[in-house]
Amino acid sequence: MPIKMGTGLKCNPYPQNLKKGRTSGLFLWADLPNQRNTNEENQYAPLNPRLTFLLSFCKTWPMCYNVRMIKTVEQLEREYQLKLLFGEQKVEGELTYNHANGFAHPLLWVLPQEQPGHMTPMMWGLIPEYEQGEGYKEYYKKTIQYGSGLNAQSEKLFSSGMYKNSGLNRRCIIPVDGFYEPHTAPNNYKVPFYFRAKEEAMLNLAGIYTVTKDKYVTFSILTRAATPLFAKIHNKKKRRPVILDKKDIDTWLSDGLDKMDVGRMIDNDLPDDHFSAYPISRDLYSPKVDSNREDIIDVVDDPKLEIDYR
Repeated sequence: MPIKMGTGLKCNPYPQNLKKGRTSGLFLWADLPNQRNTNEENQYAPLNPRLTFLLSFCKTWPMCYNVRMIKTVEQLEREYQLKLLFGEQKVEGELTYNHANGFAHPLLWVLPQEQPGHMTPMMWGLIPEYEQGEGYKEYYKKTIQYGSGLNAQSEKLFSSGMYKNSGLNRRCIIPVDGFYEPHTAPNNYKVPFYFRAKEEAMLNLAGIYTVTKDKYVTFSILTRAATPLFAKIHNKKKRRPVILDKKDIDTWLSDGLDKMDVGRMIDNDLPDDHFSAYPISRDLYSPKVDSNREDIIDVVDDPKLEIDYR
C-alpha cells in the first residue's frame, strides 16, 4: 500500500537561512500516526564542505538544475487552492529563491499525487525507493556525476527500476516562477538564459517522488527531448523540462492514469509559444558571486551570443 501522506511527515531540515534560499533538508514519513519517528536527536548536517567546489561547478551543468521560486505560501495557496501538509515539525519561513541551485538540494513546495489538494516541502534530488535515505550524503556524493537525481528522463519512466513505481503512483507538480538553462556559444562559452511564462504565470514542472525504505521523501523533475525553442537555447544536451498547463494538473495527479496516459501528457505538454526566454548575467555560474538575488533575471545582452532570441 502507498504511504498515506500527512500521517507522519517529519521534517528534519539542515541549518538553514530560508529567506536567502540556502536551505536543504529531508522529510521522513511514517506509515501510521502511531508509528511516527520521535527521535528528536536525529538531526541532519549540511553536505560535506569538501563538495563545495563541486556544487559551485555544477551551476553550469546542462540540464534543468536551476530554478526561481519567489511565491510565498499564501500566494501559492491562493493560486492553486491548496492546503499545507506538514508532519511533526514545520518548516519555518518561506521557501523562496531567486536562484535555487539543485546541487545544494533545496527544499521546494511540491504538489503530491498521494494527497490531492495539498502541497508539502520536499528535497530536490531523487533517492531511489530501494535505498536508505539515512545515507543521503553518500548517495548524493557518489551520484553527483549523474546529476544526483535532480532530473529524470521521461523516456525511462517505465523502464527504469528507479522510476517506474513513481511513474504510476507518485507523480507530482513543482510550481516555479521560472528556470535557468545554459546556451553554448562558440568556443564553449556559456550564456545562461532565463525561461518564464509569457503571461508571467506560474510554471508547473512535472515530476516524480520516492519514499525510501526508511521513509525519506525526495523528488526529481522530469525532462524530455527539446522542442525547437529549447533546442536553440539549450543547444548542447537539447533537453527540456516537462511543463504542464495548469488545467492539466488534476489529471496528472489523479490515480486513474496508465502508462500510455502518462506518456501522452508528457508528449503534449506546453508548447514553445507559451514561453519567453532571454540571456542573463553569467554571475549565475560564478562560485564567487551570490546569484540568489533579485536582479539575476535582468536581461544581459552578451556580445558573444550569436542566436536571435527575441
